[in-house]
Amino acid sequence: MSVSLTVMTFNLHDDQAEDSPNSWVKRRDLCISVITSYSPIILCTQQGVKTQLDFLHQGLPGYDQFGISRKGPQDTTDEHCTIFYDKEKVELLEGGTFWLSESPSVPGSMSWGSEVPCIATWATFQLKGVEPPGFSFQIVNTNMDQFSPRARRRSALLTWQHIASLPPSLPVVYCGGFNTQKESTTGRFLLGRSREHGVVGDMRDAWPSARVRKNVSLIRTYHGFKGST
Repeated sequence: MSVSLTVMTFNLHDDQAEDSPNSWVKRRDLCISVITSYSPIILCTQQGVKTQLDFLHQGLPGYDQFGISRKGPQDTTDEHCTIFYDKEKVELLEGGTFWLSESPSVPGSMSWGSEVPCIATWATFQLKGVEPPGFSFQIVNTNMDQFSPRARRRSALLTWQHIASLPPSLPVVYCGGFNTQKESTTGRFLLGRSREHGVVGDMRDAWPSARVRKNVSLIRTYHGFKGST
């Protein structure tokens, strides 16, 4: 069976002052426009706070969302790694969040020199309206520490251990803000080119398989608010 999934990953990055040309108020309508122009089945967002997520939810009426704050389910003010999904095309079967630390079930926990709590949100979906029915897949959405290479390496190992524990028949799409480059130790580990604590990852980079590639000269996802649609 051939199944086509459209997945978008989007760092919302809400740390700009209101008078900044890159403030959320000045770019939020453009965000909605970009998302609706591609109409992804899955939209992974990083660094989103409640005001941003509420705006997206209102502006994307065909989507529902799943995810909690990096400080835990009782907190609504801090950043999230929220997964939006087209509720007409997929059904959310289950999901959860773990912390990128030595205590992954403890909300707000930090390890390995992290500056702030970092999380991975995962969700398993089932496609609607396909034959034969029952095709499921999992999305893992994360945002790794910006400053500590060790934290990124160990976070990559932790998320890979989660993925490797899943049934081999369950496809996984791993999205996020990795705060590193593909040829870094973290990137090489995830792509199966180096070891971390004796473990080798086994992910495949989606870029070489993309049917259409934009900004080929950049070959990166961070553009410092200088990209184009």
